[in-house]
Amino acid sequence: MFVTRLISGVVLVAIALVTIGLGNWVLFATLLLVSLIGARELYQAMKVSKKGFSLLELGGYAGIILYYLGMVFLEEKFHLAAILAGLVILMFIYVFRYPEYHAHQVMAAFFGIVYVGVMLSCVYQARMLPGGHFHVWLIFLCSWGCDTCAYCAGMLFGKHKMAPVLSPKKSVEGAVGGVAGAVLLGVIFAAVTKGPAAEYAGICGAGALISMVGDLAASAVKRNMEIKDYGKLIPGHGGILDRFDSVIFTAPVIYYLALVLT
Repeated sequence: MFVTRLISGVVLVAIALVTIGLGNWVLFATLLLVSLIGARELYQAMKVSKKGFSLLELGGYAGIILYYLGMVFLEEKFHLAAILAGLVILMFIYVFRYPEYHAHQVMAAFFGIVYVGVMLSCVYQARMLPGGHFHVWLIFLCSWGCDTCAYCAGMLFGKHKMAPVLSPKKSVEGAVGGVAGAVLLGVIFAAVTKGPAAEYAGICGAGALISMVGDLAASAVKRNMEIKDYGKLIPGHGGILDRFDSVIFTAPVIYYLALVLT
């Protein structure tokens, strides 16, 4: 299992290096595809669709695509309109196919648009900022870096459970190690790129804290829906949401912190 996870991790890093390095339409298309796959996993987990593709599920995908297109072709002040358009589509389907779908399915479909599509799109938005070819990597340093450092610290020093009911294997010591490791990675990244060390360290520290919330939130949904993984797309890791759960939360935080602090 460890070897499988390691190989999958190396492949993911290689894909990230290529797509993020190229940026522009390559990154845009990659993130849109990842968002749609992640939304599919979430919709299956939350019973928006059971077999095949439901009309409500397709409405959710349409909402994600509309937001991505609006993000590129519309002024920033109209981005909210793209999100609302997705909600209108879902409500249209809900009303005119009533009683085929329940209210909780509609709410889950809209949640997928925001949780997966909108939040993950911040990776692209961070990349497109001035200096974004550096800033965007902070998202992965404080999410995947925090995960790795927290795992190591927890294995070595973990004694006190952080969330015993939700995630029994996570410890307070691991969380502290994860944040400290993310801060250190931020400092090292600043030294390599000749960036602002204090800002990068602060961004990575804040992002690491948020990434833990993202990880636990994804775990909470899985426990509520009584599933182990969101999917099987990534060997040794599970689905897109299993690997990108912390990235989904850190991407908006890093994007806005980069706007303010750098």
